[in-house]
Amino acid sequence: MTGSLQQVLAAAAASALVLGVSACGGTSDSSDDGSGGGLTLVAYSTPQEAYEEIIPAFNKTPEGEGVSFDQSYGPSGDQANAIINGLGADIAALSLQPDVTKLVDEDLVAPDWDQDSYDGYVTNSVVVFAVRKGNPKNIQTWDDLVTGDVEIITPNPFTSGGAQWNLMAAYGAQLEQGKSEEEALDFLKQILENTPVQDKSAREALQTFVGGKGDVLLAYENEAIAAQQAGEDLDYVIPDETILIENPVTVTTDAGEKAQAFRDFLFTDEAQRIYQSKGYRPVLKKLHDEERFPTPPTLFEIDKFGGWDKVRAEFFDPEDGSVAQIEEELGVGTSG
Repeated sequence: MTGSLQQVLAAAAASALVLGVSACGGTSDSSDDGSGGGLTLVAYSTPQEAYEEIIPAFNKTPEGEGVSFDQSYGPSGDQANAIINGLGADIAALSLQPDVTKLVDEDLVAPDWDQDSYDGYVTNSVVVFAVRKGNPKNIQTWDDLVTGDVEIITPNPFTSGGAQWNLMAAYGAQLEQGKSEEEALDFLKQILENTPVQDKSAREALQTFVGGKGDVLLAYENEAIAAQQAGEDLDYVIPDETILIENPVTVTTDAGEKAQAFRDFLFTDEAQRIYQSKGYRPVLKKLHDEERFPTPPTLFEIDKFGGWDKVRAEFFDPEDGSVAQIEEELGVGTSG
């Protein structure tokens, strides 16, 4: 791990030590003096650096003046469960739509949370291959991952939303290549057989990879870009067949006008440009940069498999899902 990323992680750890670490992940405190009220942002692990710039930008607006923020970051599923179990949250920025659905089912988020121009999604990304600098194993395609000579890093799909995106990208790529569903599932088994460690979150998996373990990291494009920005010696490859990642954001039912104002701010040009600077693909079409964020030849969405409700039931149910069965054969936990 290079010094720059070590410094980022050390600072985060120091913040957690000062302010405490909850069961859902690290927490931090930030922003203005609270004269404009206080908000709690509960988010998945990867967009922390983006929010560290977005929140001060919001504080410079009339709606955000004086608003203080408590922040919590961790695996998306853990964060949703923490909110259900009583962690106070005004804004939930999660990795997967089903994690928001869990909050809707508990009456913690309004059923119409996604009724806007962006279907409730605040950022986009794609699944990529992060590789060592210079790509010494010449990893270009999904098939290159399962030669038997490549060690893969990806998180545990029963704790990490990012891991579920990774595996559905791998599965869908096989279908796009003309493989059968059975062959695509066998490909997932090969992927996981060649994954020596499955961390709880996408951010932890990145730390494992930059720490020297693995030949390739399945990751959000923005995570690979963030690592490069932190000085890590890695490259990334966008495979020809990959999935469009869509990350939701919502306010909770008990949140007030300030929380809604912050959510609205996330869709402004200013906030979307900050997301973009951290490697996310903006949801505002006018900001899309095809040179920096090229559209893969075969880009598919989760609807290809019937949507997240169906995917969760068929692939990621901890007891009966097809991926759970693979993980159990490999001796990997699925308890979440």
